[in-house]
Amino acid sequence: MTTRHRLGPLEEIPIGEGRAYAVGDLMIAVFRLRDGGVRAVSAVCPHAGGPLADGLVDRRVVVCPLHQHTFDLGTGCSATGQPPLTVYPVVVDHDGRIVLEV
Repeated sequence: MTTRHRLGPLEEIPIGEGRAYAVGDLMIAVFRLRDGGVRAVSAVCPHAGGPLADGLVDRRVVVCPLHQHTFDLGTGCSATGQPPLTVYPVVVDHDGRIVLEV
């Protein structure tokens, strides 16, 4: 069963950065990309628990700030041999709020 969660206004996330949100028992990182896109993945790096929302991000990948493991924001797959992240559907509604499906 899919549940929609309204997380907050997109403007709370600076362009090119991410924020972590608690959604039930999950921590999810939402990224506001420089090209206007929004992506959402598991917020914790599977390697050593690094905070992915604090990582470097471009329009395709996020780099964990602890050990530089790289993850594709579209698939969750790691380019550095780590287990994949969960990718979550995310949109911005007509009110400018982030809406996530879990």
